[in-house]
Amino acid sequence: MQHETFKGRRRRKKKKKKKKKKKKKKKKKKKKKMGSSPLSFLIKILHCASLLCLLCFDEKACVVHGAEEITLRVSSLFPSPICEASTHNANSTLKLVHKNSPCSHLYSGELVNVAQLLLEDIARVKWIRSKISGANAADSLKDSAVSIQAKYGAGGGSYLVTLGLGTPKKDLTLLFDTGSALTWTQCEPCAVSCYSQTEPIFDPSQSSSYTNISCSAPSCTQLRSGTGRPPRCIGSTCVYATGYGDQESFSIGFFATETLTLSSTDTITGFEFGCGQNNGGRFKGFAGLFGLARDRISFVEQSATKYGRYFSYCLPPSTSSTGYLSFGMGSMTSASVSFTPISMVSQSSLFYGIDITGISVGGKPLSIPSTVFSNAGTVIDSGTTVTQLPPTAYSALRSAFQQAMSNYTMSGPVSPFDTCYDLSGSTMVTVPVITFSFRGPIDVQLDPSGVLFPVSPSQMCLAFSSTEDDTDFGIYGNVQQRSFEVVYDVTGGRIGFRAKGCS
Repeated sequence: MQHETFKGRRRRKKKKKKKKKKKKKKKKKKKKKMGSSPLSFLIKILHCASLLCLLCFDEKACVVHGAEEITLRVSSLFPSPICEASTHNANSTLKLVHKNSPCSHLYSGELVNVAQLLLEDIARVKWIRSKISGANAADSLKDSAVSIQAKYGAGGGSYLVTLGLGTPKKDLTLLFDTGSALTWTQCEPCAVSCYSQTEPIFDPSQSSSYTNISCSAPSCTQLRSGTGRPPRCIGSTCVYATGYGDQESFSIGFFATETLTLSSTDTITGFEFGCGQNNGGRFKGFAGLFGLARDRISFVEQSATKYGRYFSYCLPPSTSSTGYLSFGMGSMTSASVSFTPISMVSQSSLFYGIDITGISVGGKPLSIPSTVFSNAGTVIDSGTTVTQLPPTAYSALRSAFQQAMSNYTMSGPVSPFDTCYDLSGSTMVTVPVITFSFRGPIDVQLDPSGVLFPVSPSQMCLAFSSTEDDTDFGIYGNVQQRSFEVVYDVTGGRIGFRAKGCS
């Protein structure tokens, strides 16, 4: 028994020694770790940074956000020649694509003529001004280069939606426009003239739900508020006429009712629209316009019972991907959207007005007197490409942006842009964060695609331009709206913005 006890003691001692050795080894390892922790941490950072660089080279867009600036690949600002992943929204939704997008079935494969697009945009701005002031757009264009080189169709950077018309329904692709009230499409037999469109022209004789509107109908007498022109009559049938820009682009035809189909479960019966028999100008490819302005004949008002005057859209960051146009509140919660009140712009009730209260560049508010924005107000428009700011505001924005971009080589101006950069030698670009403040108050931090506009494979420009005078109203264009869900709660008198709204 004593011998066994002695052996047991020896075993216990050996076990204790082994445990002590293990503890010493662990302590040594801990000391090594503690002693080299700053170096290890640095190595980890460098490793992560190298992985980030690799990811940036593998992915088209690599965006690194900071409080004051954003770094991204230059190539991410250019549209792809192929259609990218689509976006989706759960409400009553139409797919929305840029008119020059490879995602559109109207896409011809031709390269976008940026110069032409920008000239058309200038013409649209003049058209909006003429609508608000009551002047003739043709007169305002007489002495402009725009009148020679570009004839306004429906906006240089407009977006398209496809919906169904008639019974049985025929799919038609229309330009959606928050600045136009009347929805119209070309119609057979094209009594006078029709321009070239990709889809078959709508034939009312093949629809069982088509009806002409009488001249004596109240809706006919109220046409002028939405078209800017008094209605006429052929026999007892109401005839509409609407023109755009320099008056070269136009549509004239019968004012009628028809069944409009958004989806298999969403139809509007007795929808009032223009059935164009004489159409011309710069329109090409698409079948007509889908009007969403503030007027009785707009789709927004005609579908008020069903959708409550509530719609939203998301313009994708790239013209080579798709967005959406939705109607009705659906599952939308106000908590996810920042709202600003809708304001009146001059004497016109057709356009949606918003009140800009300030602009920040790189986290620093610009020194702009509040009266600069309140003098004439601002229109938010789906069809205008580039945001127009009063000269005082634009000058402050330009100066701050140029200072933040001082490491990059400036290039010559490209009308209407005067702040452009040669990025041919750059793979990555760092741009200052630009934030717009609206009455509410709310702050909207622009997507990088709303800051720089590509005008050539190597040239990028600040995506803003100036109005002629501080008393001219501004326009918040569609480039700056990219990537946001823009919500129009017309009944509630407010417009909202939700960041990353296309995803």
